[in-house]
Amino acid sequence: MSRVAIVTGASRGIGRGTAIRLARDFTAVTLVARSAETLAETADLVRSAGAEPFALSHDLREPEASGAVVKATLEHFGRIDALACIAGAVAQADLFALTDEQWDDGLALKFHSARRLTLSAWDALKASRGSVVITSGTSAYTPKAPLAAVGTINAAIVALAKAFADRGIKDGIQVNSILPGSVMTDRRKSMLQGYADTHGLGLDEATEKFAVEIGIARYGEPDDIANAIAFLFTPESHWMTGTALRVDGGESKLV
Repeated sequence: MSRVAIVTGASRGIGRGTAIRLARDFTAVTLVARSAETLAETADLVRSAGAEPFALSHDLREPEASGAVVKATLEHFGRIDALACIAGAVAQADLFALTDEQWDDGLALKFHSARRLTLSAWDALKASRGSVVITSGTSAYTPKAPLAAVGTINAAIVALAKAFADRGIKDGIQVNSILPGSVMTDRRKSMLQGYADTHGLGLDEATEKFAVEIGIARYGEPDDIANAIAFLFTPESHWMTGTALRVDGGESKLV
């Protein structure tokens, strides 16, 4: 039987890693991101991993994009079994420096796109008794002034996923959020370069120092998160719903 997943933010990092990992479990994967060029690279990797890719270049900040993704997927594959909402870089700036535009941009890309996609896909997921995973982050539990928008939006996503999960109990849809810690993506490397510049360190030294400060033995890799998302889409996890799954190497010690 065919099984179809949608992965947003699929052009790089955790999104790309998740799309490739899900290609082992699903017959087809819809890939969503803004960059058609990098999406094409992901599509080749998904195809090599064993699934049929379907690349859709959309800016999920736009309100109509989510419905267009769901409509195109149903027209192309006829069903939706899983939705992985991973898109969503949020501005990293101090609480007193963030502008309304930065707040609105982070909410549009990470929070509202996940909300709209889940709503748009709900009937199809109900028909397949499918699953949703929405990506949050550990800053949901440990908000700090330099990451005010990140932490606030991540906390909102945890609440959103729980609300969808509550409705999903009746409709037969499993919904969870996943909270990655410090994963070594291009965005993490950029953050570490900023940390190095601020502290007058070389990049390698800063990378090592930051890991010690936050109390982890190593940084995560996209595959660490992709494997956890893949588990949440398996029958073995189906009694897990409304869960905020932390995957951070032990960085968050209080929750």
